[in-house]
Amino acid sequence: MEVRREKLRRLSPLSEPGSPEHLRVRQLRARDLLRGDLDDDELTEHVEQSVMTTTLDKVLRWGASNSMFPMTFGLACCAIEMMAMVTSRYDIARFGAEAFRASPRQADFIILSGRVSIKMAPVVRRVYDQMLEPRWAISMGACSSSGGMFANYAVVQGADKFMPVDIHIPGCPPRPEALLYGFTKLQRAIMGNPDQGWRRRYNAIGTEEWARDDVIAGQPSEASEAAYGRARQVVARTVESTGPEGAGGGEGPRGAGFG
Repeated sequence: MEVRREKLRRLSPLSEPGSPEHLRVRQLRARDLLRGDLDDDELTEHVEQSVMTTTLDKVLRWGASNSMFPMTFGLACCAIEMMAMVTSRYDIARFGAEAFRASPRQADFIILSGRVSIKMAPVVRRVYDQMLEPRWAISMGACSSSGGMFANYAVVQGADKFMPVDIHIPGCPPRPEALLYGFTKLQRAIMGNPDQGWRRRYNAIGTEEWARDDVIAGQPSEASEAAYGRARQVVARTVESTGPEGAGGGEGPRGAGFG
């Protein structure tokens, strides 16, 4: 059999796949590389066409953005549209986020799909604190983002009052396409390595669990006690700020919400 050395053509992502002859050429080129038969210009050309250089940090961010584990946490009617995005019509598996988890210990991404009541806010915050780090949140729909039509004492007027939110998606409810668009925006944000410093506003650097364990063990440090106390006060401040409105409102604020 005659073996001919041919130059590999440069393929772009939109190019047609090569013929079997080109595949055979690549196989022979790889064999020669392992044997040490490639040198000088041929070796340089092979490296330029076959090797991609990057940094470990970029690889980790790429992997994190394409292997997210959402929480199965539906709050209201927006949850129906959230469920639709895993169907074959929208197929969020294309973006690596089809494996919804029922435990916050196995999730790093939560979609707040609906209005958040005052009683539910501490529960949502606790679930968020128990999620894996780095963790992300999408506020889906007008009710979750700003209270929507529920402008009354019983509903938090925006989930970002008690926890950090990375992406807000408008709509009542948003279509699955809008949710997918917001998700891809979040992926691009993760790839861009966003600064997490703004999360300190919500005491969201680290979970409350590590601080609680120190307190229970009887060996709390000053930092642990302070972090645990701040995490407990976040939702309490939200409830206090909306409490007086409900106390004197009665049916007035409730009716105003639907007017």
